[in-house]
Amino acid sequence: MRIDHVHLSRLDLNLLVALDALLTERSVTRAAGRIGISQSAMSHALARLRATFSDELLTRSADGMRPTPRALTLSAPVQAALSQIQQITASPAAFDPATADLTFTLGIPDSTEVLLMPTLIAHLQAVAPGVKLLLHTIDRNRILDDLDTGRVDLGIGVFEQGQTHHKRRILNKESYLCIFNSELLGVSAPISLDDYLRFPHLLTSLVESAHGVVDDALAKIDRTRVIALTSPRFAVMPFVVRQAPVIATMHARLARFFAESMDLTVSPAPIALPDVAISMIWHSSNDDVPSQRWLRDTIVKLRKSDQRPRIGTVET
Repeated sequence: MRIDHVHLSRLDLNLLVALDALLTERSVTRAAGRIGISQSAMSHALARLRATFSDELLTRSADGMRPTPRALTLSAPVQAALSQIQQITASPAAFDPATADLTFTLGIPDSTEVLLMPTLIAHLQAVAPGVKLLLHTIDRNRILDDLDTGRVDLGIGVFEQGQTHHKRRILNKESYLCIFNSELLGVSAPISLDDYLRFPHLLTSLVESAHGVVDDALAKIDRTRVIALTSPRFAVMPFVVRQAPVIATMHARLARFFAESMDLTVSPAPIALPDVAISMIWHSSNDDVPSQRWLRDTIVKLRKSDQRPRIGTVET
């Protein structure tokens, strides 16, 4: 059924509250007391209701007020409508992770999947087995629209933009390390600037750009590097590094994780690179939703207790 917004805009929906009270109490005085208004205000509401429905609705009888046939047909639909309105406007129900059955949609880079998902999924299976996650590749150019339309519940990454109806919480600050196969390169840590620039590089970029923070830093000293591969998939980089004489520069904890897992070498980058803030971002309408707040608090708690590399990466 199509909603007639023009018609509804002319109707004071408070009249439905008065009508329900009148049909329940069948007394103007008791109906007024039921919803906390004066008897004269309820009499005025009844007059407006009669005009709206072109029906007397309630008529006087020896034993009080008696609903008309039209009023009797209105009773159940009015109660159902008020019940739905109450559900819509009520505060969100308390959230019980142990019994919850719902899906959260997250916008994250694949590096976050590598670092966060094993711990988070293990935690969910232990305390909230009915909670499921749907992951979307993060798109920083579209994340705000995704949050506004409800396509994504929560984004994790580097977010410098945002509007007043977006909330952001910094998870951690990230520094950088470079990672390479020392046997293929024939160099060891710490790598020199000349060796760093002598070999081709891998660039991870979520915005389809063959330019990252390393290139910005090199430009300040009038140097450049050769980029052999640009990819939005961070997790593929260590597999390339393990088999090719190339260098990748990435967030420190991610680099250490890959190095420990795949027997690679890490080294401080031989140029000054700025730390970057990794954040969660969400729509303000989800700020006080118990389930959403629980998810955010859970991620923060796991990040603090997890001694593995911290979450997030940017173009390097």
